[in-house]
Amino acid sequence: MPAVVAGVLITLAGGPATAAPTTAAEAADAVAQAAQQVEALGEQVNDAELAVADKQAAAAASQAAADTAAAAVTALQPQVDAIVRSGFVDGVPSGIETVLTSGSADEMLQRVSTINQLTDHTDAVLGQLAAAQQAAQQARADADAAAATAATALADLQAQQDQVQAQLAGYRADYARLSAPERAQVDRAVAGPELSAASMADAAAAAPAAAPSEAAGIAIQTALAQLGKPYVWGSSGPGGFDCSGLMQYAYAAAGISLPHSSRAQYGLGTPVSRADLQPGDLVFFYSPVSHVGMYIGNGQMVHASVSGRPVAVTSVDQRGYVGARRIT
Repeated sequence: MPAVVAGVLITLAGGPATAAPTTAAEAADAVAQAAQQVEALGEQVNDAELAVADKQAAAAASQAAADTAAAAVTALQPQVDAIVRSGFVDGVPSGIETVLTSGSADEMLQRVSTINQLTDHTDAVLGQLAAAQQAAQQARADADAAAATAATALADLQAQQDQVQAQLAGYRADYARLSAPERAQVDRAVAGPELSAASMADAAAAAPAAAPSEAAGIAIQTALAQLGKPYVWGSSGPGGFDCSGLMQYAYAAAGISLPHSSRAQYGLGTPVSRADLQPGDLVFFYSPVSHVGMYIGNGQMVHASVSGRPVAVTSVDQRGYVGARRIT
């Protein structure tokens, strides 16, 4: 048994316990499975980042609503102060008092009318104040709850980020212990069959011209310009990329915004069958979706994978294919 086999230990947290590999092929397969698990976890963290952003936006909206409600209470305060100064906050003169202090019947009627108007105004202002205070109290409670939810989500996200970083480091250490043929086996399993430099150069030259739209052509050209750059978990470039980050970066160059998540990207555009793929279509892998590439024609795609291979052009026909979406 090669020494490397005994040294390869897959210790992904939360994964099922498996027997230690006993052959070189089993060791390579174990590392390939670890690569898929790391990438899946990385894409889950990307999903969590989107969720945190949504919760933070909701918290900001709740805070704005609370500020608006507080401003409404403040705006009513001068009217309430005027009522207090007039003495109407504690009630109005009685009917007998009005009659006894009036100089004539006309004066009495005028005073009664004025008192009624002041009473209605006082009731309206005080009612508005009570409603505004209640709205402000509820808005503040909502804002506090939204802020707490966002803070909890952020803390969970940071814990997940630490986990994926640790697992990625473990994967890279296991990958480094493999022999060259074993690494090639992992690369084929994770990133697809390797194409020659000449084939990739031909694809880079031909694919943009074959794109069905200007936006797709720009996205393809941008993605292919990243060939050779490393896989960097959580990155959307320009120095390195994870799978969904590369798609986000490429389509951003065409003026199209994509979320940094393969699962979220799978919900965009329109579904496309394997037979109807066109250059620029996004192709997805595994269930649940945890990897994405860009179809460039001639049965090939450009993508970033967690294996030791940098951004590359490979065959689109590899294990785990689940479907495609047309963005433009």
